[in-house]
Amino acid sequence: MIKVTTPPVPPSRKRLLIGGAIAIIAAAGIAIAFVLPAEFGIDPTGIGRMTGLISISSPATSPELQRGARRNGVLTLLDQSPAAEAGKKDRWEFEFGAYDSIEFKYTIPQGERMAFKWRSSQPLHYDLHAHPFEGGADLTESYGVGDAAIMQGRYVAPFTGIHGWYWQNRSLNPVKLILEATGGFSTSTIFNSAGEHPRPIVPTAE
Repeated sequence: MIKVTTPPVPPSRKRLLIGGAIAIIAAAGIAIAFVLPAEFGIDPTGIGRMTGLISISSPATSPELQRGARRNGVLTLLDQSPAAEAGKKDRWEFEFGAYDSIEFKYTIPQGERMAFKWRSSQPLHYDLHAHPFEGGADLTESYGVGDAAIMQGRYVAPFTGIHGWYWQNRSLNPVKLILEATGGFSTSTIFNSAGEHPRPIVPTAE
């Protein structure tokens, strides 16, 4: 007995128009909720204030960047990959969706050094910052805010706490990020919309 397979019915013009309209509305919603607060300081939904994106639009005036500017010798950016620092070795990869963001921090004792390099398939907005265990996020300091597809150099922890980056993809395109680091860190933690996620440092093969 021959089984007759019915070919799939192509989507109608009406369904295509509805699907396109939904995609446009979703993109507009993302722009209103996330892009306007971050880029222009406009926050019609209040999400910018809740997520901290509103402060990204004017980083030069943020108290975090002002505190970081008073430090000397914390961050040294390099034109080439830095030599490895003594301690642990780590590598982490992440793929961003449209307007996706994530925060990645290492636990580093005061005075310990870290050599790092991160690169992405297209520029990301970043904020390199840290805060001490004693005092918490209220004492956050930022040492570099901008947009780039690569950042590499050396970092010396000014206090014992968590130290790392916030990244945001400000486009509709997927972006892949690769971070490599060596130095005196012990563990790492990932922060996203779902909360805080401890991440152990797994030894990498030489």
